[in-house]
Amino acid sequence: MRKVITYGTFDLFHEGHHNLLQRAKALGDYLIVGVTTDHFDEARGKINVVDSCLERVESVRKSGLADEIIIEDHAGQKMEDIQKYNVDIFTVGSDWVGTFDYLNKFCQVVYLDRTPDISSTMLRSSHFKIVRVGIVGTGRIAVRFMAEEKFVSGMNIVSAFNPETDSGNMFHKKYGIKIYSGDYGEFLDGVDAVYIASPNETHYEYAKNAIKAGKHVLCENPIALDRQGAVELLELAEERGIVLLEGIKTAYCPGFQQLINTARSGQIGEIRDIEACFTRLADPNSRECTDAQFGGAFLEYAAYTLLPVFKLYGTNYKDVEIHSITREDGLDSYTKIDLVYDQGMATAKCGVGVKTEGQLVISGSKGYILAESPWWLTRKFKIRYEDPNKVESFEPKFQGDGLRYEMSEFVARINKIDRNKYLLTPEEAIAMSEITEMFMKERKSRKKKE
Repeated sequence: MRKVITYGTFDLFHEGHHNLLQRAKALGDYLIVGVTTDHFDEARGKINVVDSCLERVESVRKSGLADEIIIEDHAGQKMEDIQKYNVDIFTVGSDWVGTFDYLNKFCQVVYLDRTPDISSTMLRSSHFKIVRVGIVGTGRIAVRFMAEEKFVSGMNIVSAFNPETDSGNMFHKKYGIKIYSGDYGEFLDGVDAVYIASPNETHYEYAKNAIKAGKHVLCENPIALDRQGAVELLELAEERGIVLLEGIKTAYCPGFQQLINTARSGQIGEIRDIEACFTRLADPNSRECTDAQFGGAFLEYAAYTLLPVFKLYGTNYKDVEIHSITREDGLDSYTKIDLVYDQGMATAKCGVGVKTEGQLVISGSKGYILAESPWWLTRKFKIRYEDPNKVESFEPKFQGDGLRYEMSEFVARINKIDRNKYLLTPEEAIAMSEITEMFMKERKSRKKKE
């Protein structure tokens, strides 16, 4: 008798899960299914599991495909179970390709192709909908988005859109999902929501057309290159009951919220200065280093550095000045944004061709908060005081590269779980686009003078 074993969360049990179990069963004579505990799911990075462990076990049992169901609750258990149950084949979905190759020493490892197009029809009565997502753009951010999908319940990436067929074909070859290159409307017909990861200048039109088609939108920043565009998109989404979320991932990371709340708590006194820096020596062939009109440091990273400023001071600044170091073609390799408020000052610095210490410093009347690079992922931060021996250290929980937090928030809002709307407010999104508009006008003015 050939024994097969597979593992999973099996949250919001759907056709994709059923198909995987069916194909796993076909590999042998006896199928063992390991269902993860809530605690182990959290430890391995699954951040928004909806069903309890018992509910998930019951879903697997009702499928009628499992000969035996076990509980997975710790790292290393797969190896133990394979030996304990004399397993011949270990199998999981293809989104884990390569991860479990080490188990080949104990049994055959088989990765099963993903089910690209599923629906919620197999769900028991539940208010939580599985959201079919289409990706607009197939570049490096889209690749990272695909990698994070398996850590977010309630989301299924079913297709992608890219007018550039070569890039789209490569994406299809890697992930097996359907690619559209012509009719954007046809692409929208097959999804409930879109993730827009295309070049900056295309965000507004792609988002607007998706909202008009009744599709929810998660859009990389900036959602628009001017204030009017941002206001229009947010009002249109509100009118039509559509979720529009700007993808500044730092805003959705729990550690960043802890840092902001610590600053607001009064522990460092009155906040008088904020300095946020995000620089990276980008690949000279990357879009941000080659697109003189819509690339550069500001459009790549300014939103991240402005975020803590708006969170702590608000959006009603008194004055703003933008200074850039630009190349001959007008692309900014380094930009500083100086903001003045009634209560204090702030500097937001970003670079793609200049490297500096990428830290966040929040200075107060009693002490200061220091979050070292990469503070935008907020894995740790410290409070320091006049007494150099008095230091408080914080290490918030952080999973993956941060994308899964914004993905989870997006799914939650679509399912009418709106408790975290404060994470990135419409006012903050509009202020981001307002300063972006100032920057774009200055860039245009510089080019005219040249």
